[in-house]
Amino acid sequence: MDLLRWTLVFLVLALIAAVFGFGGAAADFAYIGKILFFIFLVLFVVSLIFGRRRRL
Repeated sequence: MDLLRWTLVFLVLALIAAVFGFGGAAADFAYIGKILFFIFLVLFVVSLIFGRRRRL
């Protein structure tokens, strides 16, 4: 859940930077947030697959 929390933090920072007019920083924060979100999704799917394997 820490990875998902960091994703949300970076996305909120991107929104705040966009509101204040820092376009470059907002794009960077959004990019980092997207990367972290996709890493979270991959790890979540892997944990679901391996979690089901052990129970069989």
